Amino acid sequence: MTEKNKSGKNVEIDRLPDDDLNAEIGVLTRREVEARILAPVIDALSKKFGHDQVLDIVRETIIQIATDQGAELAEHMGGNSLQHFADSLQYWTKDKALEIEVIEQTEETFLFNVTRCRYADLYKRLGVSGHGTIFSCARDFALIKGFNKKITLNRTQTIMEGAAYCDFHYTLNKGNRNDQIDG
Repeated sequence: MTEKNKSGKNVEIDRLPDDDLNAEIGVLTRREVEARILAPVIDALSKKFGHDQVLDIVRETIIQIATDQGAELAEHMGGNSLQHFADSLQYWTKDKALEIEVIEQTEETFLFNVTRCRYADLYKRLGVSGHGTIFSCARDFALIKGFNKKITLNRTQTIMEGAAYCDFHYTLNKGNRNDQIDG
């Protein structure tokens, strides 16, 4: 990525500045802004390069961004334990974007169901329900991988795909209770 410096010369940018949008505006508002930009870009690129190919690239890019954001989130939260992750849900639930029913929470497991998802409602309202899984749900596995490679997510259904609720089952791999970020 390049940007012009003060003297008007192009300079390479290795990475964007730290991202604090989730804390400032909440994830729901962020996803709406992203969808309003991404949907027409996907449509335009699909006409030129083919829909499936474009979606594959978008999906891969969003997954990489989510992995990076997971690592940034762990740093922001001051650790990468399941408790740190549970505390971070405040950004996803801001403005009642998600209604969550916690089933179990220990040092090694964090199980909850999402019983209402305003993200799914948002994508439906914007007419991009078909992209909702790519824009939001696909991020979940990558985010936790970036947050802590020792935590796994198992999810069998989502509201976005028509289920009554989303089931999130996060598990810290046994024998790995270390609360430090491993490179």
